Amino acid sequence: MRKFLLGLFFLCTTSIIWGQESQQEKLEKRKAEIQQEILDNEKLLQSVKKKEKSAVNVIILQSNKIKLKEKLINTTVKQTKILGNDMYINQLKINKLNRELAILKEDYAKMIVKSYKSRSEQSRAMFLLSSESFLQAYKRAQYMKQYTGFRKMQGEEIKSKTDQLLGFNEKLNAQKIEKKKLLAENNKEKLSLEKEKKEQLKLVNSIKKDKKKISSDIKRKQTESRAIDRQIDRLIREAIAEANRKAASENPNAPVAGYSSARIVLTAEAKILADNFRANKGQLPWPVEKGFVSLGYGEQPHPVYPSLVIHNSGVEITTEQGAYARAVFGGEVSSVIVLSPVNKAVMIQHGDYFTVYQNLSSVNVSKGDKVSIKQNLGKIRTNGEGRTVLKFTISQNTSYSNPASWLYKM
Repeated sequence: MRKFLLGLFFLCTTSIIWGQESQQEKLEKRKAEIQQEILDNEKLLQSVKKKEKSAVNVIILQSNKIKLKEKLINTTVKQTKILGNDMYINQLKINKLNRELAILKEDYAKMIVKSYKSRSEQSRAMFLLSSESFLQAYKRAQYMKQYTGFRKMQGEEIKSKTDQLLGFNEKLNAQKIEKKKLLAENNKEKLSLEKEKKEQLKLVNSIKKDKKKISSDIKRKQTESRAIDRQIDRLIREAIAEANRKAASENPNAPVAGYSSARIVLTAEAKILADNFRANKGQLPWPVEKGFVSLGYGEQPHPVYPSLVIHNSGVEITTEQGAYARAVFGGEVSSVIVLSPVNKAVMIQHGDYFTVYQNLSSVNVSKGDKVSIKQNLGKIRTNGEGRTVLKFTISQNTSYSNPASWLYKM
């Protein structure tokens, strides 16, 4: 019973190790992704610093870099913890193998001594010839054969367990080196993080005197943003009305009261598209190849003055200069909107869902075009301060939702 329980324990620990190794691979992959994001962010930061026109933009980029470094440190901590658990289990296996080897070697030594004594007292032939019957002689011959086989098997088992022990010791030593490396990496990143935070604090303090100017700038931008939101709302309602007129003409027997200016009455085809879009919530690709959310959805505090609140109907994603917006899902271009001579937007319909891509300097699609997932929609505009920002919104009919909950979590 004790052997069975021990076997069950080590079977469970082996499966735990396999799971931990898989988790380690995922964490290593995630760490590489975060490190690449930090490098990309650093390029954006240096680009903005060269312009030297807005300290707020530098603070936004630095804030993201600090968040990425914190993620990197947390990922390394998780790796170290999993590695420590793995090392503990391997040490248990080494201890078990050492105990088993000690017992095996002791039994094997006794068997060799007994075999030697038996050989010295009487020969194998005499042992067989002294049998009282042929059956007894046969049984004695079988016993001697089995005894020799068992001794050989024990020798092989000792060799096998010794090899296993060497393997586990090598693995444990490699894990100790890896753990030491991870701890060193973590300490280095912590020092780097503290340096980043000090730099940011210094920059924040240097521009606090500009609160009045920044507050005025925020109000102006918010007024512009709300005007754009109203324009897009109007275009969405027009798209809803157009879709409903089309549905009504195709189904004249449907009651007129069933159609609304705020909700699309879905055709069978449109319902499939909407269902597919909804089923991919949390898995949609980002509307840019590289980037990070520099302004979240809803009521957001200003990065320098938390008391100043910014309203955002979508998310703002900062990317690199020359980047292109891309469709997050297949659908039909509902509108191409000219918001200003240098600012355009593309609205795509996915059943009763709408995605809008704002702040484009040029557009590669036209109204009525069918687009596929990740299709290039247009070039994102870089402003005079050196920032390239895409504003991205998602709504079901006229009800907006947080795009961050729809996009794949990087």
